[in-house]
Amino acid sequence: MVVFPTRSLYGLGANAFDNAAVDRIFRIKKRPSRKPLLLLIRNRDDLLQLVRHVPPSAQKLMDRFWPGRLTIIMDAVDSLPKRLTAGTGRIGIRLTAHPVAESLIAAVGSPITGTSANISGKPGCSRVSRLHPAVARKVDMILDAGTLEEGVGSTVVEVSDEEVLMLREGSISSEELREALS
Repeated sequence: MVVFPTRSLYGLGANAFDNAAVDRIFRIKKRPSRKPLLLLIRNRDDLLQLVRHVPPSAQKLMDRFWPGRLTIIMDAVDSLPKRLTAGTGRIGIRLTAHPVAESLIAAVGSPITGTSANISGKPGCSRVSRLHPAVARKVDMILDAGTLEEGVGSTVVEVSDEEVLMLREGSISSEELREALS
């Protein structure tokens, strides 16, 4: 269990295929089991082990906005731990843009969880000194990259063959999404 830097917030990472580690994230964050976790990948090839297929609209969005800034929710493969998807059959994925996160994924050898390093419902933090003490005490390692750039979180979209639905507007506006899809 590692606290690590992402673009604007510190994240809580573990091997996405380690059920015990994923359970531990839910406990540390006090995250409701009905809320899925997003995954960070190092390259697009990682998608093959995570999603059933990549709809053309998702491909357009990845071409324009990855790495970083955009989390795309797609149909998960059946072998993905149900705890990650909260039983929805869908998984949120982002190609990381931070070199420390990329190195962490490479070291683990698989996608990692990318949830913020906070107690659920509480604000995330852009510097390690602001980590909630309950989180800091329960992780195995903290990778301190100093103060991260302030900013808005990623935009989250749900993509199927039929539509693209914006679930959260973040650093990418709805207008930018429309332009990328046209």
